Amino acid sequence: MRDMTEKKKQNLVTTKIAVFQKKGIRKIIYNDEWWFSVVDVCAALINQSNKQKARKYWNKLAQRLRKEESEVVTNCHRLKLLASDNKMRATDCANTEGIFRIIQSIPSPRAETFKRWLAKVGYERVQEIENPELAQKRMKDIYEQKGYPKDWIDKRVRGIAIRQNLTDEWQERGLGNKKDYAILTAEISKATFGITPSEYRELKGLKRENLRDHMTDLELIFNMLGEKVTTEISKKEQPKTFRQSQKVAKRGGGVAGKARKETELELGNSIISKKNYLKEKKDKTLSY
Repeated sequence: MRDMTEKKKQNLVTTKIAVFQKKGIRKIIYNDEWWFSVVDVCAALINQSNKQKARKYWNKLAQRLRKEESEVVTNCHRLKLLASDNKMRATDCANTEGIFRIIQSIPSPRAETFKRWLAKVGYERVQEIENPELAQKRMKDIYEQKGYPKDWIDKRVRGIAIRQNLTDEWQERGLGNKKDYAILTAEISKATFGITPSEYRELKGLKRENLRDHMTDLELIFNMLGEKVTTEISKKEQPKTFRQSQKVAKRGGGVAGKARKETELELGNSIISKKNYLKEKKDKTLSY
């Protein structure tokens, strides 16, 4: 069993989803490397969409591996990943080496393809650990390919880092599901801009697109300010309950809201904009 310090450290990392042939593979950083959900890997290899059946498959495979005195199961860790009920639940996970050994025990025509995919995912993470700037460079390259200007991209990347620090802080306060994050994010948005994220998306004519990817420079700046101030207040006061964190979110967003209103008075126009980066289907030019 891992000690409480390790558990606490692990809980600060948000579950990520990698996709292999349209199958979601949950993964998480633990001890500076990717650890993958074994059940998700089994589901992908046996092409099983029912997670319960995939879990039973893994349980039987684990029993066989134990009888064979394989160290594969022993080297798995029970790490908390986001489950289908939006709760963080302990799940059997293995690192890249462990998954490779598990793959060898599963007869599947997808095995070789999965090995290549896994090697690429794992190697990219190793590169990013050795040089974190590579992760940012990849992100910037993606935005540049979509046609975003470089000065906007710099703000967007900085905003992502600030958002990650905020969610890490919320996890430190014991908040770990999407519903909590959505409520707190809405509080910050209402205090900063006077509208919720869903109302903001509607204003910009967005459907499932990421709202922040369609904000103007100033919108991004005030959004970052609200989240950064919320993070700093939370670190200082260390709220014990969700209700207290909700009040902190309102206060943090309120600071940004006051700054936004003062800026609007100086500029003579609203910061909140209908502009977006949606591409026109015909000429593929940016609407923003």
